[in-house]
This record gives sequence, C-alpha cells and structure tokens, in this order.
Amino acid sequence: MTTNKTVLISGAGVAGLALAHWLDHHGFRATLVERAPYVRHGGYAVDFRGEALDVLNRMGLLEPVRALDTAMGDAAMVDAEGRRYATLPAAVFAGDLEVPKGELTRLLHAAARGAEYLFDDSIRSVEQDADGVDVTFENGPPRRFDLLVGADGPHSRTRAVVFGPEERFLRSLGIHTAIFSLPNHLGLDHTGQLYVSPGKAANVFAGDVRGRARAALHFAAEELAPGRHDMAEQRRIVAERFAGEGWEIPRLLTEMRAAEDFWFDVNAQVVMDTWVDDRVALLGDAGYCAAPTSGRGTSQALIGAYVLAGELARARGDHRAAFPAYENAMRPLVAEHQAVGRAGAERFFLPAPTQEVLDMLAANAPERTRPEVVRLPDYDDTSY
Repeated sequence: MTTNKTVLISGAGVAGLALAHWLDHHGFRATLVERAPYVRHGGYAVDFRGEALDVLNRMGLLEPVRALDTAMGDAAMVDAEGRRYATLPAAVFAGDLEVPKGELTRLLHAAARGAEYLFDDSIRSVEQDADGVDVTFENGPPRRFDLLVGADGPHSRTRAVVFGPEERFLRSLGIHTAIFSLPNHLGLDHTGQLYVSPGKAANVFAGDVRGRARAALHFAAEELAPGRHDMAEQRRIVAERFAGEGWEIPRLLTEMRAAEDFWFDVNAQVVMDTWVDDRVALLGDAGYCAAPTSGRGTSQALIGAYVLAGELARARGDHRAAFPAYENAMRPLVAEHQAVGRAGAERFFLPAPTQEVLDMLAANAPERTRPEVVRLPDYDDTSY
C-alpha cells in the first residue's frame, strides 16, 4: 500500500514542474505553490547534458526540446572599439543541447498539467509531526500534506524555514551577473559578441531572428548584497561597475534600465550536509545549486526530480527510505557538477585570450553532435 500520497512542491520552475510530472506519473498527488502569479516563461537559454537527455526522453519531451535547439554558432571576441580579435568556438560554451528556458518551462508546465497550482503565494511556516506536514502560506489558508519538497531555487524559502538561514549554505563564487533582453541592434543570428576587460565581461547573443537579443553583464565582487527585490539598486550597481567601458556598454546600460525582464544575482553554490529533514526534502538549486558557471543546473534539476519521484515510488511512499536513497544517488553527480562550477568561476575572466588559447579550449571540449541518451535507473518496474 502506498503511503504519503500528497506532496507540496514549493516552486514552479524547472525542478518543481519536472517533479510534479513524475509524481503524477507514479500515482502521487502534487500541489505546487509559486510566489509569481503564473508559471514564468522568461529567462535565458539553458543547457542539457548527459543523463538529463534520458529524463527528457522518458517524459516524451526529447524531440520537442531538440526542435527548440538554439543551434548557437561561434561568437566574436571584440575589443573596446568593437574590432574582432578572436573567435570563441561554440564548443567552449555549448552543452549537448541548448534551448530557451521559457520554451522549456512551457513544455514542462504542459507535462505537469495534472498538478494543483497555488499561484501568487509562498510558504510562511512549516510544522512536522509523525503523520504529516502542516504548512501556513503568506496568502492562502493553512493546509496539511504528507510531504514537502523545496524546489524554490538558491534563495529557497523552504530551506530557510526548515533548515536555517541562507548564509549557512550559500557560497559565493565572487561573480555577479545581470541578464536582460534588448533589441537585436547588432543583427546577430545564432551567434554573439563578447567583450572582456579586467574583472568584467559582457556578451550579447541571439538565438533567432525575431528582432530580440539578450545581454549578460558579469563582474567580479566578493562582498555585495543589494536587496534581492530592489532592482533599482541592482541596476545602479551594475551601471556603476561598467561606467566608462567601451564597445557597446553605454547602449547596454541604457537598455538595461528599461528592461522589464532584468535579472541580477550572485553566482553561488548551495552546500549542505543533508537535503532532508524528516518529511521535507530539497531539490535542485534549493539544495545543491552548482552555480551558472557550471552549465549543469537545468540538467541537475531534471535528474534530481526523476530520481526523487522514482525513489518515492520504489519505497511505496515511505519517505524514511526514499529520501536517503535519493540523496545517496544524487551526491556523486552533485559533487562533480559543483567542481565544474568552481573551476568555471576560476577561469571566468580570461584577460583578452588569444585565438590559440580559445582553440585549445575548444579542442578539449566534447564535440557537440546530436547527443546520445544516457540511461538512468528505470523506476517503472516498481510496484506501487
């Protein structure tokens, strides 16, 4: 007999939506609480690697996702006057498969259509007992669930309420990033341009020809803590850091001030001794963020959702067996991904790399071909 049938998932992003799909697939009832008024369909392009392709395949989404591949080509390295001095091969920065995050979220939302959604709300408090989890919300009435999964990102509210304050677990990698969309005034078509100066980098890239592009501004800073929702202060900081820079920076700063999809955060990892507290578990960036410099976050979220739901099914809902099995299965992968993230941060700001260095990096990168599916454990042979 299956126990613990009802699961509250905090966060309707990639991890939460994928988990909702797999829980429904295995016969559980998933409810997602999301502080936004809807499933957010914005964001930059995301990569898939290795086992994540198997998860997409098992969801029936591999071919639809492949159809959205940005097919990004090489990027130009430019100086302060906009002169190209090197070519950054796509192999250096591309995953096995890259798609716009918004399009991926739409597909995952459709795949999780059987879940219940609580929008414009978030968790306020959590109380556990031997039989369930009592949750109070910022807006809606209190509810009781069998289990709770925090899939609410590196600044997880679930983690803060259950495990402790953010500063105990968040490890800055010393790089801050702002991302926003803007008109494609450079006429980019499945390519980009990258400008680097000491401690700073800026790139503009476009994966289609619909007149829009995205910009990313990165800078090194160890101690920097503007309010997470104070976008005016965040914009001010970015503009101050890039003041006086050449290339397209003045125009990018102007576009940044008006961008409705502006996003800013520190590149950081979440490091925890455990992702489990009795009936509560953490998933994806909430428990083990590898940082954007890893290029592994989306893959890690999809794999974690598949494994967590599968272990719950295998244990017939017994979280005392399923949660530790999920953590044991994911730890080696997370350790590998976080090591990649730290290494990526260390070499992030290359001071005007030569073409020889870029070609060497490309030669050591995996060839980007039509990716093969790497198979994960099969949980469908479980009786639940």
